[in-house]
Amino acid sequence: MTEFKGRREDDRLLTGRGQFTADWNLPGQLYAHFLRSDRAHAEIVSIRANVPGVVAVLTGEDTAHFKTPPPMVTYSGKGGAMIKVPHREVIARKRVRYVGQEVALVVAASPAAAQDGAEAIEVEYRDLPAVVDAEEALKPGAPLLHEGIPGNLSFDYEYGDEKATADAFARAAHVTRLTLDSTRISGTPMEPKACVVSYDAASESYDIYAPTQGMVLMRPNITAITGVPAEKVRIHARDVGGGFGVRSQAYSEYCALMLAAQRLGRPVKWVGSRFETIVSDHHGRAAKLQGELALDRDGRFLGLRMRWVVNAGAYLSQPGPLINTRNPASHAINVYRIPALYGRHILALTNTTSTTAYRGAGRPNVSYLVERLVDEAAREMNIDRADIRRRNFIPRDAFPYKTPVGSTYDSGDPAGELALALEKSDWKGFEARRKMLRGIGCAVFCEPSGAGAAPKEEAEIRFGASGEATLHVLSGPSGPGHETVLPEVVGRLLGLDASRIELKASDPSGPALIGAGTIGSRSMMSHGGALAATAQEVIKKGIDLAARALEVSAADVEFRDGRYRVRGTDLSIAFEEVARRYGSQLDARGSIPTPTAFPGGAHVAEVQIDAETGHIDVLRYVAVDDSGRVLNHALLDGQLHGGILQGLGQVLAEQCVYDEASGQLLTGSFMDYAMPRTDMVPAMELYDHSVPSPTNPLGVKGAGEAGTTGALPAVANAVIDALRPLGINHVDFPFTPARVWAAIQNARRSPLAR
Repeated sequence: MTEFKGRREDDRLLTGRGQFTADWNLPGQLYAHFLRSDRAHAEIVSIRANVPGVVAVLTGEDTAHFKTPPPMVTYSGKGGAMIKVPHREVIARKRVRYVGQEVALVVAASPAAAQDGAEAIEVEYRDLPAVVDAEEALKPGAPLLHEGIPGNLSFDYEYGDEKATADAFARAAHVTRLTLDSTRISGTPMEPKACVVSYDAASESYDIYAPTQGMVLMRPNITAITGVPAEKVRIHARDVGGGFGVRSQAYSEYCALMLAAQRLGRPVKWVGSRFETIVSDHHGRAAKLQGELALDRDGRFLGLRMRWVVNAGAYLSQPGPLINTRNPASHAINVYRIPALYGRHILALTNTTSTTAYRGAGRPNVSYLVERLVDEAAREMNIDRADIRRRNFIPRDAFPYKTPVGSTYDSGDPAGELALALEKSDWKGFEARRKMLRGIGCAVFCEPSGAGAAPKEEAEIRFGASGEATLHVLSGPSGPGHETVLPEVVGRLLGLDASRIELKASDPSGPALIGAGTIGSRSMMSHGGALAATAQEVIKKGIDLAARALEVSAADVEFRDGRYRVRGTDLSIAFEEVARRYGSQLDARGSIPTPTAFPGGAHVAEVQIDAETGHIDVLRYVAVDDSGRVLNHALLDGQLHGGILQGLGQVLAEQCVYDEASGQLLTGSFMDYAMPRTDMVPAMELYDHSVPSPTNPLGVKGAGEAGTTGALPAVANAVIDALRPLGINHVDFPFTPARVWAAIQNARRSPLAR
């Protein structure tokens, strides 16, 4: 593998030469500003939109012809019922249903004039009662958000075998029960939401500049909403300042800007504020998790029951229902042999921002619930926390392992991961380090990675006149280092210097490819795998060309270590020379069936709590991960570091809070929304325990979401371990100093503590 010398992207990004959405400026462009609802639930009685000094004002009447995209969930739920999808107005018409919903779009000659114009609009509302809690929204008599969706129940999904699970619980010697709150959080990418749209009347086509995790994720949304054919939509995203799942689909603002650009015949640019990003970007998590684990007298798992109540928001994001139903069902048993499983996930509509996939996309909720159940079962049954896991792991030789819902774990070694994590964290030596309110916790997990809506993933490799190569894939440029690692992969396979290979990801001027974008930790499996398959096609084409250059029969030529060789002789020619001579004759397209793999890991966190303030210090964090074959260690470590920190953010600080009475978002800026900070970062130690995946040509597994999936339960278990001497066995997320301090004070006042 080529020595890592930094990401290729870094020179551009660190010297201020990146091109994010706000950096795009088109000749003659106008500027937009959105007027947003300042209340959670109300009828729109009237809008006075005749505002001087602006070019145009669009309201819900202008966008009334736009449609709602079909759901990604096409399977039925409990009793055969299908998901109920409320219509989502691009600009609110007649009614607003959450704080921050778009009420009008103002276009003017400058950003300031557009903002002034929006502030001059007068809207008369008739307030309606609001409900922001999912369980409250499902109760009889709760305020109804949409007339066609009784009881605010959008989807009731079940999986597994209810009767077999009930039988397992009936014969159990012990049952552990837990209810956890996976709090609502904001993705808060570094780059706020923004969009620039230009319209060409001659071709009736649009150029859209917006942050995206892949153009093929966003374009179908735009087509479904606006009716504009896909071939008339070109999406540009040179650099994207963070994705995390919240930048996969088209937001309403983009479609409104398309209409404005088409009507006005000039490009229209909008750059959202941080408040707009927090209030209107789709949120993550927001689920109440209930779990029950049945065990025999020896601590072996017999059955698992889950019930999630998911706060879907006022409308459904496209990925949200999928990642809260089928995604978690596929790995609900986590890394354990649990023969009986039943789950029920209920999606409720509330007067809040929609929720969607956020780093982990349902996976961290599974690992958090299961690993907390396992720790609690160990405590209740007086079994060592590591031993109870070892007794129940899926053994390495049982892979591929079919779960009770029919998904298949491709490969893994949970016991090996845990053994290495315990060794590297000095788990056995912790008791000598233990003191008041110091704790250690572990979590072992697996998670689905890969997949996608398309049946296959395509890639194309094209060669220039001097032998340089250009790679075309459908990945999104949101920070994972694809510009660096994908050329490395192809360069290694072909024997071509990676510096002579350029990646063009989601290029609107490139070939029309089948596949999906950068979601679900899939890029190296799908895009890298497709490029590996395409490189093999290039090599095959090169055999005839090498034979021509060497003046031998193609049947006598083989390819090895970057050279075409004539069998039984020392006659050879480098691939690089063949590429220089024949250029575009080597162009090839290749594909692989869309792969899925189940990466896993074992993480250990050690924490210390200050009893006087409730502040938690994460002293040490050890992560052992199975990411399959490792292609670029620095980039892999970067993905894990980022994921772990985002997990720490949810555990220790982050939470979107709505006022229950008014539905107002109380955490709409960084003054109130607590982001992860550098002082949360412990000494992270990362180790590999790789089992290559058989599902893709590179043997890789996803890594982008593993850090978050392991961090939630590992840190939660460590904090509870530290608090257990005080009789505290549960604290809700986030573990803020105030919340932890209150729990400590309550425990000290409890009669049981005296």
